[in-house]
Amino acid sequence: MANAAQVQRMSRLMIKTLRDDPADAETASHKLLVRAGYVRRSSAGIWTWLPLGMKVLENVSRVVREEMDAIGGQEVLLPALLPKEPYETSGRWEEYGDLLFRLKDRKGADYLLGPTHEEIFTLTVKDQCTSYKDLPVILYQIQIKYRDEARPRSGVLRGREFHMKDSYSFDTTDEGLAQSYALHREAYQKIFERLGLDYRIVSAVSGAMGGSASEEFLAPAAAGEDTFVDCPACDYAANTEAVTVKVEPADGSAHAPVEELDTPDTPTIESLAEFLGVPASATLKNLLVKVDGEIVAVGVPGDREVDLGKLGEHLAPATVELVTAEDFTDRPELVRGYVGPQGLAGKAFRYIADPRVAPGTAWVTGANKEGKHARNVVVGRDFEVDDYLDVVVVEPGDPCPKCGTGLKIDRAIEIGHIFQLGRKYADAFELDVLGQNGKPTRVTMGSYGIGVSRAVAALAEQTHDEKGLCWPREVAPADVHVVAAGKAQQTELALAIGDRLGDAGLRVLVDDRAGVSPGVKFTDAELLGVPTIVVAGRRAGEGVVEVKDRRTGEREELTVEEAVARLSA
Repeated sequence: MANAAQVQRMSRLMIKTLRDDPADAETASHKLLVRAGYVRRSSAGIWTWLPLGMKVLENVSRVVREEMDAIGGQEVLLPALLPKEPYETSGRWEEYGDLLFRLKDRKGADYLLGPTHEEIFTLTVKDQCTSYKDLPVILYQIQIKYRDEARPRSGVLRGREFHMKDSYSFDTTDEGLAQSYALHREAYQKIFERLGLDYRIVSAVSGAMGGSASEEFLAPAAAGEDTFVDCPACDYAANTEAVTVKVEPADGSAHAPVEELDTPDTPTIESLAEFLGVPASATLKNLLVKVDGEIVAVGVPGDREVDLGKLGEHLAPATVELVTAEDFTDRPELVRGYVGPQGLAGKAFRYIADPRVAPGTAWVTGANKEGKHARNVVVGRDFEVDDYLDVVVVEPGDPCPKCGTGLKIDRAIEIGHIFQLGRKYADAFELDVLGQNGKPTRVTMGSYGIGVSRAVAALAEQTHDEKGLCWPREVAPADVHVVAAGKAQQTELALAIGDRLGDAGLRVLVDDRAGVSPGVKFTDAELLGVPTIVVAGRRAGEGVVEVKDRRTGEREELTVEEAVARLSA
């Protein structure tokens, strides 16, 4: 008798497929995972994983576990319900803001549902490891995380509850951290290759996580919420928030003195450029924002837009928001629509500029007077820049920072992120071990995440076709989907083939449902996306079945013996 765990009869499987897409679904993964009966929505951003969905989710988790174990990772499971105090110590109780699910117990103590676990892992190692002999160590868990997304969407791609593998490395030296980081980087490559994902490794910014080196693993997909740049001429790739630009300083000595111009009714770059007959790129746009409540000006060329997400990442954990009309009240030095950086140093704001606003360059900008602008305003002569940050929205054709070739921009799903955290959390919790010299040594950390449920959705996005899902074999809920067209003889043959394939170690799904038309069964087989489909149909009486490759669509008629032998091999 076949191993029952290897053979699943659809007559006994809790599954309900849908003919139509869910009304609220916008992405292919959302539509198909629901239609194929892998997941069902419980509430906004919260999903129930049904039996077939659990098989795929567990297969992804298995691959992650195997590769994490291969680099010496040790699996643990930390609580999802966490006390407030560690997150206060690290500062993230406030930094996370509305993203945290916060609650109180019956005694009034504050808790949160874990969005990520740096603090708790740090405290765990502080409790368990006391000597350099206990390190290095890599700990990981696969667990549900919680973030109160303002607009959960795209099915399981952006939920408020999601499955994630997070791991953390603990070393006594920076060299050790670099080695742990390299181990994770290689393990991630193996994981995503085994899963069958098309992915890119791109430079990223650390943001609120802190630390130094940071890279993202992105799965190119039209449904992706991340954008990244890819150089067609070299190996440069980066999240758009991490793209840098190199601009050489100019010689500002040859520019004429500042000239004030009458420019009535020109509060926008477009109106100013048209009035003066100059390109927008010759003007200096000064965007006013509030950083933790303090007004800051951000200067960029007039033909470019400020990427507020990029700015926020650079200034994290500070909160960045646009100024409002009320912020100009009682600030006569700030003339709305006519702000310029010259003459305001120390009076009004800190001035941040994109590197394109290089020392020695001259600009047309606001004169800090209603209806007036100024020409020949030179950086370094007429005003100073407090900080240079890459903050413009990256555009196709922008020069590659590495080779100068025009960059391409694509959309992608973030499936992994690795950080060299350094000592941010070790300092916060005074994580020391006794060093070789007998003195306390501060530990250095790395943090590494994989979106397990996101990987399922990313695979659905990348591999589906017009008929349904097309799972890679490594993650599919079964290796073979045997379809009995409907007659008793066909059903008997389908079950017999399923048993023989199960005995050979294959995972088999047999559609033996009575009262379901062959057309519906064939449509469901395409929709469910198992890699190989075997049909016991019109030639079942002759002992002949049809074997179909779900991905390529290639079909072949084989005898039962030939089919079993080939698929078992």
